[in-house]
Amino acid sequence: MLPIDPQADRARRAWLACPGCDDARDCGVCADRRNCPTHWRYLLRNEGPRVHLQCPGCTHLWTVDTRARG
Repeated sequence: MLPIDPQADRARRAWLACPGCDDARDCGVCADRRNCPTHWRYLLRNEGPRVHLQCPGCTHLWTVDTRARG
């Protein structure tokens, strides 16, 4: 398990599914695309529509282009 990135700040959060643990798969709040108080991700940085995220649960790091979201 990786450590939490030193740039992580609870004030900068995002609500996207974690590809590492998929912990929100059965969450009704997340399914309704609302800001769940449990299944948020650290928003480490962004470059336009590309966001760099880390899951606080499994510490998985990933980047996603938010333009591709439907």
